[in-house]
Amino acid sequence: MRRRPFILGLIWVTAMLWLGLCVTNSFEAFLGLSFIVGATTVTPQLMLPLVADMAPAHRKASSLSITTSGLMLGMLIARLLSGIVANYTSWRTIYWVSFGAQYAILILLFFFLPDYPSKNPDGLNYFRALWTIVTMLFTEPVLVQACLIGFFISAIFTSFWTTLTFLLASPPYEYSSITIGLFSLIGIAAICGGPVYGRLIMDRYVPFLSSVLGQVVIFVGCVVGAFTGEFTVAGPVVQAICIDMGIQTAQTANRTSIYTINAKARNRVNTAYMVCVFCGQLTGTAVGNRLYAQGGWKYSGGASVGFIGLSIIITMLKGPRETRWVGWSGGHKLRRDDVAKKPEPVSPEDGRGTMRAEGEEETTGEKRPETGADHSVAR
Repeated sequence: MRRRPFILGLIWVTAMLWLGLCVTNSFEAFLGLSFIVGATTVTPQLMLPLVADMAPAHRKASSLSITTSGLMLGMLIARLLSGIVANYTSWRTIYWVSFGAQYAILILLFFFLPDYPSKNPDGLNYFRALWTIVTMLFTEPVLVQACLIGFFISAIFTSFWTTLTFLLASPPYEYSSITIGLFSLIGIAAICGGPVYGRLIMDRYVPFLSSVLGQVVIFVGCVVGAFTGEFTVAGPVVQAICIDMGIQTAQTANRTSIYTINAKARNRVNTAYMVCVFCGQLTGTAVGNRLYAQGGWKYSGGASVGFIGLSIIITMLKGPRETRWVGWSGGHKLRRDDVAKKPEPVSPEDGRGTMRAEGEEETTGEKRPETGADHSVAR
């Protein structure tokens, strides 16, 4: 399926369903529409594989980092806006704002989103596509490792931001909803630095390095926040910065890694990964709420420490260049050696209007004259 009409159609359907959320007075209808909207609001997960398809190999990681930064920035700004709006107006107001934002996105993409060809021109049917997703979870060690890491770090993210509201609204803080919403601003600086890190580090080193570094940062933040959050607000501030920075780094590393599995199946690979991420988010919300109700901030924070500990163990079971499920036989080299050379402009005679990597063979069928040949013969 061509991605332009599919993406535009999904946004339009989501916006129309969202209108029902804005006007309905029935709780059952609201729940039903929310469930359907959750199934159609998948446009970001279609854009990420598209970015991986478009970006050159030596800029893939930094390009994904920019896109991931926008995705996380959107979630944080949504928390900020909802806190401010809920403090001064009705809860429906933020739904109307979201409705307008979706139509604004639809209009912008209608004019600026190019029409890319289908990655499945042979017409792989829906059920076979679903089956290939299942089989990849049993045949692709890189994907399974990334899914497990994504599950645990996503659980940490939702557990923290959900229980943080309870912590800041209770003694000794007793902050208002607008003040709690302003906490979202804490992670913006860390997220905005993601593209710079992606350009300097991720484009040059294997994803394993960034994944480990990101998880270590999350671990430090969880430990500091869990044991200091109840008596100083500095603990949650440090934890928020570390979690946002670490999760963005690890998520980008995971996607850079899994998008190398099969260039023609990046949407299916991304689907498998995001299912695990969403399951982690649901698990983190449920576990965080339950543990906070039982034992407070330390209980939920302790669960986050346990989650990131398991994630780091899973990461270290498989080396940066290991192709099997477990082991380090592939070596310890962290510098990337599979990145294409910087592209050079294609000459006007090529007529393709694109960039070609150095040493890449032409596909026009015309043979180029060899360098160093004696052109005096042509006279």
